[in-house]
Amino acid sequence: MRRPLMGLAAIAMAAFAFPAAASAAPTIRTAATSDPAVSTPASAPAARDNVGFGFNATDISGISGAVTLTGGGAYSPDSAGSADQFVHSGGGFRCTSDVGGTGLLSGCLTGQGVRWDTAGLLASTVFKCTAVDSPKMALTGDNTAVLAADFYRAGDGNDESFNANMIVSDTDIDRDVTGVQNVWIQGVGCGSATVHFSS
Repeated sequence: MRRPLMGLAAIAMAAFAFPAAASAAPTIRTAATSDPAVSTPASAPAARDNVGFGFNATDISGISGAVTLTGGGAYSPDSAGSADQFVHSGGGFRCTSDVGGTGLLSGCLTGQGVRWDTAGLLASTVFKCTAVDSPKMALTGDNTAVLAADFYRAGDGNDESFNANMIVSDTDIDRDVTGVQNVWIQGVGCGSATVHFSS
């Protein structure tokens, strides 16, 4: 079973001590001068806080079959797609109608499905809510999580049964489809979920 890579959500700055003023900011000397009076204070961009989320979707459909999906977790938006990403999430899922076609959950029959967990935090993904929908892009951010997920059926133990990307958002990700679409599973479609994000 794949495990998400764990990483730091913020960059730690090194501390420098000076005999005359221990709390003074470190300086960067430029090539043009060695005078400390015109040096520039060292700085680092501030990282965003980790984001927590929870959701409950009772009907994800539109392409093939239907799925219920619930869960939540936490992630660092700044780490999406990196080698040092932070994400930890999971929950329950069940196929409420046979998933067919060539989708990544193809073969999940009605009543099958136990749980899902995270294989990775993606920076973005292209998705479609219906078979005739035009492709759209979703980006990981403070109110949207784009995940690579593993899905498990009873009897498969710790070996994932399916692998597919998914999106959870607190905003409508496809306004071309009637109703609010704020959750998506690759190859299955979209649905309306009760969603909460916090940071």
